[in-house]
Amino acid sequence: MFIKRTTKHVKGKAYHNYLLVESVQTPKGPRHRVVCSLGRLEPGPREQWLDLARRIAAALGGQESLFPETDIREWVGKARSRSVGPSDVLAPDVVRVHTDRVTTERAREAGPVHVGHQIWKRLDLDAILARAGLSQRARCLTQIMVMNRFIRPCSELAMPDWVRRTALGDLLGTDFEGLFEDALYRNLDRLHPRRS
Repeated sequence: MFIKRTTKHVKGKAYHNYLLVESVQTPKGPRHRVVCSLGRLEPGPREQWLDLARRIAAALGGQESLFPETDIREWVGKARSRSVGPSDVLAPDVVRVHTDRVTTERAREAGPVHVGHQIWKRLDLDAILARAGLSQRARCLTQIMVMNRFIRPCSELAMPDWVRRTALGDLLGTDFEGLFEDALYRNLDRLHPRRS
């Protein structure tokens, strides 16, 4: 979609109208189809027209904005009332979300721990620790401790709270709600004799 300016001359005076237009394939080749009229008002600087067209197209396709804009809602309403464009045939996988009803629960830090977990896997550290005789639980605790040292170093006493604020539990498939510092201290005791 794009915005096209049309000019009409009436009694020597030029009137400008802005249209949201899409290219459609017809038997006679590609043609422009008017989705809606944006009116005589200039929709901002010409450099912003493509962005505006994209936002309107997204709204017509069912994509709601987190920060709804009144003018875009009006244009989308006009386009829908004309019964043309992408709003006619919404894909069956389109899901409408009421952004004013969205809440977050238990937000956790994912980016840094995901990168750390990928490095852990590439270095094959789990296999190295398994060959050293560590159990699955000990290897999991060791990974937690290593990630903590890379991302946000803290004491073993504070580490359980840090782990619960990250997505490490999801990445490792383990629930860390019952993790206490004692388990981390015991894990250090297991690792210490195996150092090289």
